[in-house]
Amino acid sequence: MLDDVSRETQLVLEDFTASLLKWTQKINLIGKASEEDVWQRHILDSLQLYALGGEGPHWVDLGSGGGLPGLVIAILSKEKHECRKVTMVESDQRKCAFLREMANRYKLRVQVLNARIGAVPPLEADILSARALTALPTLLEYTHLHRSTSGIALFPKGAKHLEEIAEAQKKWQFEHVVHPSRTASEGVIVEVGKLSHV
Repeated sequence: MLDDVSRETQLVLEDFTASLLKWTQKINLIGKASEEDVWQRHILDSLQLYALGGEGPHWVDLGSGGGLPGLVIAILSKEKHECRKVTMVESDQRKCAFLREMANRYKLRVQVLNARIGAVPPLEADILSARALTALPTLLEYTHLHRSTSGIALFPKGAKHLEEIAEAQKKWQFEHVVHPSRTASEGVIVEVGKLSHV
């Protein structure tokens, strides 16, 4: 997945990974169980979302936590989509401090909003992502609020993704494509297109 990025971008991703592990000792950015396999579990997992995102100029990442995928998207966008803005919404003030420090360090085109997702005015995202945040029915509520009508949403999901899709279809009518994950055997990425209330 890193075949087509510059050596400079790869070094930034490696530096970000080291910072993520360092900050995790003070604030809970990633789970202890995934620290040993941080590159595969978190960086490459975020990178595959970038490949599905397309060309949209405004990427919004909800519940950004440690910047996964938001900061990873912004790092790649600096090289490949330099006009793209990445907005990250995170309610935890300490995690926002980490996001802002990394954005400044790497001179990224990023906006960090320290707020609850439902309290933020509509963001009109071209691409919306949320990783390990909540179940699909709630994610579609957020999508309806924060994504442009012509945009897409990308949600990594696990083995129970079909159950989540079925549950979401009780409230929502939505176009979707299920992409197999390249980093987790039972994982998928649910791509959501057109969306409306049932």
